[in-house]
Amino acid sequence: MEDLTDNEREEQLRRWWGENWLWILGGLALGMAVLWGWQFWQRSRVEQAQQDVAAYQSVISALGRGQYDEAAVAARTLRARRPASPYADQSDLVLASAAVEERKLDEAAQHLKAVMDGAKDAELRAVARSRLARVLLEQSKYDDALALLAVEDAGSFAPLYHELRGDAYAAKGDASSSRSEYDAALAVQNANAGLDREYVELKRDALPPAAATGTAAAAPVATAASEVQSK
Repeated sequence: MEDLTDNEREEQLRRWWGENWLWILGGLALGMAVLWGWQFWQRSRVEQAQQDVAAYQSVISALGRGQYDEAAVAARTLRARRPASPYADQSDLVLASAAVEERKLDEAAQHLKAVMDGAKDAELRAVARSRLARVLLEQSKYDDALALLAVEDAGSFAPLYHELRGDAYAAKGDASSSRSEYDAALAVQNANAGLDREYVELKRDALPPAAATGTAAAAPVATAASEVQSK
C-alpha cells in the first residue's frame, strides 16, 4: 500500500467497497436489529412484571374486601395469561388459604395443585404439596395424602412430610405406622423444615398402644385446615 499512488489507493478502496458494501450494511442492520430486539425484550419483561404485580394486588385487594369470587377470577386470569409467573403462584397460594377459611376445600386443592404442578421454584412446589396434603387430610382422603407425600423427593421438607404421613396414619387408625412416621420426622428434623418438635412428640405420645385399633388413634391429629396457612 505504501508504494501505491493516491489515485491507486482511491481506486482500490472503491473496488473494496464495491465488493463488500452489502456485507457491511447487512452487519450494521443485524447489529441494530439485535440491539432493538434486546431493548424490546427488556421493555416487555418490565411491562409483564408490572401487569403481574397489578393482577396479584387485585387478588389481595378483592380478598381484603371479602370478595373471594372476584379474587378467584383475577387469579385464574393471571394463571391463564402468565402460567409461569411467580405472581400466579402467590395468587393461588393466598386463594387456597382463603378457600380453606371459606370451607371450599375442593377449590383450595385446585389452587394448591396449580402451584405444585406449575411453579418453577422447587421449594414453592414443596410448600404447595404439604398444604395440599393438609387439605386432603381435612377431606378424610388419607390414602391420597399418603400417596402425595413421597418422602424420598422431599429434600429439606422430609421432616414435615413424615409428620403429615404420621397424621394420615393416625387418622386411619394405624398407630404403629403413625408412630414410625413421627419418629422419622424427629430423626431427620432440620432447621428449614419448620417442624414443631414438641408438638410432634405430643402427637406421638398420645397415640394408643400399637395393639389398639379404630378411630381412637386419630385423636392427636390437629385439624388440617387450621394449619394450611401456617406451614
